Amino acid sequence: MELRHLRYFTAVAEELHFGRAAARLYVTQSTLSVQIQQLEAEIGGALLARSSRQVQLTEAGRLLYAEACRTLDQADRALYVTRQSVLGEIGSIRIGFAGVAAFSGVLPADLRTFHRAHPDVEIEIGEELPPSGVVDELRSGAIDLGYTHDMESISPDEFTRTFRKRIELTAALPASHRLCAKDALSKADLDTETLIVPATDPGIASIAERIRPIAPGGSAGVRLVPTTLGVLTLAAAGMGVAIVPEDTSLIALGDLVYRPIADVTGPDMVVLHRRGETFGPVLAFSAAIR
Repeated sequence: MELRHLRYFTAVAEELHFGRAAARLYVTQSTLSVQIQQLEAEIGGALLARSSRQVQLTEAGRLLYAEACRTLDQADRALYVTRQSVLGEIGSIRIGFAGVAAFSGVLPADLRTFHRAHPDVEIEIGEELPPSGVVDELRSGAIDLGYTHDMESISPDEFTRTFRKRIELTAALPASHRLCAKDALSKADLDTETLIVPATDPGIASIAERIRPIAPGGSAGVRLVPTTLGVLTLAAAGMGVAIVPEDTSLIALGDLVYRPIADVTGPDMVVLHRRGETFGPVLAFSAAIR
């Protein structure tokens, strides 16, 4: 028994007329009769009582009609749900992020844009992750999309990038620090300072390297901290100068002050998803933010 047999039968059961049912189905009356005969042969009994004047359902026909309606409704529902998923209209996506994505306002704005266009997709947001943690979570399948710094360790063969913004860097330091007297800093001003930076990859201080070269095999004068709040907390305690994204200056922590670094270019913020992704909501999210 195939779905087409059930669709043909229900049309006849509702019209109680082979001619009208055939016209409704856009098939010839002879084709419809053959399909009904095949269905009756498979069931082993008559579904319709035919005469020259009318067509009536037999008891078996009435039973099959009720079941056929339920089956066809479920088949249509399955097709609809699958199509909506492919189009990115339903389902759920899991998003991981480095703190700068939230502080900059980019992540909230992207979520708002996507939710307006796809209100039935559930969005799951995890805890703040270090940039390398976002990549690790994507690799493990724990998240579907990740907001992070663009890093050399991100393989183009493994992930698809969507650029979001350039991350400018700023220095965070206690109000009592000598450098607070300046409105803007340079790399030379920070040459002798202990730099506290968000960790990107284990053992690599890529943000600190934008301030000063790091000797091979060592990172003297650099302290790596997993999260942005951890970086700012140590700076507020007077344990060094934090190098953080400029959007982080919205955070008031202790007596911290923020100073731009004039001669430093920050990394890019990107959104990553696994290359070859086929899940509709993930592709729809990437399209929405582009």
